[in-house]
Amino acid sequence: MPRVALAVAVLAIYVYGLVDVIRTDRHLTRGFSKTTWIIMVALLPLIGAALWFLIGRPRASAVAQPVYQHHPTAPDDDPDFLRNLEQRRRQAEAERLRKLRDDAARKNQADGGPHHTGATGTGSTGAAPGTAGGSSGASGPAADEPGPRKPGAAGEANAEGNPEAK
Repeated sequence: MPRVALAVAVLAIYVYGLVDVIRTDRHLTRGFSKTTWIIMVALLPLIGAALWFLIGRPRASAVAQPVYQHHPTAPDDDPDFLRNLEQRRRQAEAERLRKLRDDAARKNQADGGPHHTGATGTGSTGAAPGTAGGSSGASGPAADEPGPRKPGAAGEANAEGNPEAK
């Protein structure tokens, strides 16, 4: 019976010492590095644990220094993240506008000229393509359209030459 009690005591000291080394902050170990203490306690169960408790374990008065992060924890508190987010948003908006301009230019070339500036089907009054009534939403005349436009609301089309658009 005393042999079993001795074996249980050695095992308890070994396990407690190993767990204590693992849970101790690496900045608080004395004598050797934390990795060295883990190896010593694992390879030399009774001697390593005894040395850990006598030499390596931090003193009760030792307090771990708080480790401050160099950046805020939440993304909405991080100025660098917000700045990068705003730059990505601007780049995406510029890319979207560039694609819209490219699509409009391709469409104008396909329709036969640069005088079509609006999207198809919006603001049109049924005028034939190429007539003054086919342009939409512009308040002034385009560079290649003859004559000034009549003043009116932005959505009104010029009805010259198109009797249905009054």
